[in-house]
Amino acid sequence: MKRTIIDASQLELEDKVVEIKRVTKVVKGGRTMRISALVVVGDKKGHVGAGLGKAAEVPEAIRKAKEDAMKKLVELPIDDNGSVPHDFVGQFGSAEILLKRASEGTGIIAGGPARIVLELAGYKNIRTKSLGSNNKRNVVLATLVGLGALKTPEQVAALRGISVSDL
Repeated sequence: MKRTIIDASQLELEDKVVEIKRVTKVVKGGRTMRISALVVVGDKKGHVGAGLGKAAEVPEAIRKAKEDAMKKLVELPIDDNGSVPHDFVGQFGSAEILLKRASEGTGIIAGGPARIVLELAGYKNIRTKSLGSNNKRNVVLATLVGLGALKTPEQVAALRGISVSDL
């Protein structure tokens, strides 16, 4: 997945917390408790990113995750009716997510973590199916990998060296 650096300060970003969990590390003196947070940020206009943050307290973990997500913003293609340009399967770890085009009026048909990513990215009509693992972190990252690998008709035409009308 290619990453272009996007200046997050120029965008009006919304954020949603996907997951907060308590993690422990066993050390000589016992167990140390930490909080791990997964946050997705997006501007609903084709920019979205996901980040992970860990801290001793929940607000600090969320803040760190939000900062991490802003560093990892990607730009995504959205076609005229608010859908993806073509069908694609995104994979991350053992999680797979099938992204399918949808006609006007379909809405976002997606499960929990994938729905959050698609809403914050700005998609209006899309169908998805989560395959494989249902680990929230891997599903979010599989969705981002799939969306990041999409190509617009203009990009495909440029790669093939022909005009869009010849496609």
